[in-house]
Amino acid sequence: MLALLLLTVSLTADAGSTTSHGLSKYGDLKYPAEFTHFEYVNPDAPKGGSAVLSSSLAFDSLNPFILKGLQASGIGLIYDSLMLSSSDEASAYYGLIAESAEVDDDKRWVIFNLRKQARWHDGVALTADDVVFTFNILQEKGHPFYKSYYSDVAKVEKLGTHKVKFSFKEGNNPELPLIVAQLTVLPKHYYENREFDKTSLEPPLGSGPYKVTKVDAGRSITYELVENYWAENLPVRKGTNNFQTMRYDTYRELTISLEALKAGDIDFRTEYTSKDWKTAYDFPALDDGRVIKEEIPDGNIQRTQTIVVNLRQPRFQDIRVRKALDLVYDFEWMNKNLFYGAYQRNDSFFQIAEMNATGLPTGAELELLEKYRGKIPDSVFTTEYQPPKNDGSGNIRKRYREAIKLLKEAGWEIRDQKLVNVATGEPFVIEFLFRQASLEKIILAYKKTLERLGIELKPRLIDTAQWVKRLEEHDFDMTSQVMVQTLSPGNEQRDYFSSDAADTGGSRNVAGIKNPVVDELIETIISAPDRESTLVATRALDRVLKHNQYVIFMYYGDTHRVAYWNKYIKPEIAPKYALGFNTWWIDAEKEKSLNQ
Repeated sequence: MLALLLLTVSLTADAGSTTSHGLSKYGDLKYPAEFTHFEYVNPDAPKGGSAVLSSSLAFDSLNPFILKGLQASGIGLIYDSLMLSSSDEASAYYGLIAESAEVDDDKRWVIFNLRKQARWHDGVALTADDVVFTFNILQEKGHPFYKSYYSDVAKVEKLGTHKVKFSFKEGNNPELPLIVAQLTVLPKHYYENREFDKTSLEPPLGSGPYKVTKVDAGRSITYELVENYWAENLPVRKGTNNFQTMRYDTYRELTISLEALKAGDIDFRTEYTSKDWKTAYDFPALDDGRVIKEEIPDGNIQRTQTIVVNLRQPRFQDIRVRKALDLVYDFEWMNKNLFYGAYQRNDSFFQIAEMNATGLPTGAELELLEKYRGKIPDSVFTTEYQPPKNDGSGNIRKRYREAIKLLKEAGWEIRDQKLVNVATGEPFVIEFLFRQASLEKIILAYKKTLERLGIELKPRLIDTAQWVKRLEEHDFDMTSQVMVQTLSPGNEQRDYFSSDAADTGGSRNVAGIKNPVVDELIETIISAPDRESTLVATRALDRVLKHNQYVIFMYYGDTHRVAYWNKYIKPEIAPKYALGFNTWWIDAEKEKSLNQ
């Protein structure tokens, strides 16, 4: 691998920097400078046909870069970024808008050399002015996430028409060149007479493979391949984005979108409900082969589905209360009776073996955690964290006894079958906000177990717009959250777990975690000089988060469950870390037959 890297990387005239066609956090790239396409695509895949998918978002905006509004599904299809990640490597990026990147050996800056052929859909050349404009406008008026994500970038400057430099603040953050390489570039000239921080249903100007051709607000959005797309034959785009049109139709309920698949109103669907996957796919088109149902292995880090409480409320700040709530979440009974045994229980914020903090801390991780002894739960050093495990019978009397003991220690007691605060007499009532009807059966099962503790759980199903707004304003007791981590943790951990993010509306720190040790461990991850150091710090963070009982872990599956009308063809090699739907293509004869 090192030999390959030496062949594909050339030293620049400037001593102390390196120029390459790609970037990797740890220096290794799978694909050489002369590569023609990723191995998981068919470079000769034909373009054409239509893909119709479902979305649960009743969108009211085509601006995905601000906090306001609900963005339309698929809107990222119209944009290009400086570089593009591969789907079979961890944290590797290859040139898209940027032909190459020059990185200072000390990671103090990165220079991107832009491709002169890059064009916006209106034919205007994409230049360094657009990159500078994009970074600055996202900092000033974009979603709060951007200010956090790019907080270690000191400035961006134009060095030439097709050359732009990002300089970094003092500190040790080797991931920064990759952070800015992900930047989605926006057209400066388009926004000269438009307000960037306003929601809009006007189709935006992009430079990507698709453009918006039809908008039915809240109901449907249609994208069409751009004729003579400037990057169509670049190695990072070859063999991808093969559908002539893509349409996303809105179905607020998952069960309705399943009926739409059966009726042929949509032709591709990912199934998220285990019961439906086991019982609801019984219809003629599936029996006769017109619809394909399959599970595709997912080698990526698994998403972490959790129940979170609002730590900003005093009653949830007591770790004993949070642990009691966790004790009576009976996953084994739910998996047996509600999920058809389809899931495993999450036990980590980083659901992949090399990052999951199992056993007791040893070696470098123990050394890292030792300096926080007394500032983190003692159990970090003495007890392996494991979610409470039951036998699936529903009989969890032992858990009830443990939970009641903890609640009593925290100042709560049962009076007339109601749990009340000893000091104030306030009853323990929790409103559970959720936006997907499929979660209701889980919440109702949890409600029954909480009743045994004297806690009243009030499920409240609201639409997505209300749910998003309530979370942005931190106006909730309990909700569910899905955390999607990366194979190379870094700056995004600030948005998930940092004290600053806890006070920021729209951040992913939904629970409101504020912990100085967590803040320091995040910075340790960000500044880690190599892969092993990153893993050590990530496991330490995972361990501290788990022992603080910040969430109730729910479940995950390690496959993509998909069903689609039999007109799609997949490449022979599947990407390891993605479903790869954008590498599929349509068999014109099959599509014609289905349409008839």
